[in-house]
Amino acid sequence: MISHEGLSDQQKARIEKARHRVIDSIGKNMNLYGITLSVGHLYGHIYFKEHPVSLDEMAAEVGMSKTSVSTGMRMLTDLKMVNKVWSKGSRKDLYEVEMDWHQTFADYFAIKWRKSIEQNVQALTRSLAELKEMLTEDGDNETLVRVVSTDIRKIQSALAYYRWLTRLIDALETGEIFKYIPKEAESEDTK
Repeated sequence: MISHEGLSDQQKARIEKARHRVIDSIGKNMNLYGITLSVGHLYGHIYFKEHPVSLDEMAAEVGMSKTSVSTGMRMLTDLKMVNKVWSKGSRKDLYEVEMDWHQTFADYFAIKWRKSIEQNVQALTRSLAELKEMLTEDGDNETLVRVVSTDIRKIQSALAYYRWLTRLIDALETGEIFKYIPKEAESEDTK
């Protein structure tokens, strides 16, 4: 653990101010992940912790009930943004942030988009089958053929998009995406 001993009160205050600015920004931007401001702030606080934290610690630090912190941690854990860890001698659940934001993004994107893809592909496939059935039943009606054929092309185009999106998700999950868009190395000015 990094000690703050040897720092003046002014230095500690400046560090806290910088951290709170980042925590607030993280909290505000977590809505992209469908996460509330308070859970985003919870994540931000854990991000700056130098050791795994318990629900009690976080509830006291962020001023939320233990139940709210527990619910937030469950959400963050389900999204693979926070990991539950074990610590020798502790019976409490402890949590730490997944520090690899590339992995966090890949996991979140995969979890959310795979579910969305499944729902949309199911609806598109069912509609495509119904439209094709209509063509089989009433294929001599030129207006029907024109309207239904246009809809079929649109649905096939949407299905092609979802196949592409699935490959993108696969590339994120396997890390293949980083061959094409490499992770940026930590710059010297931030070390």
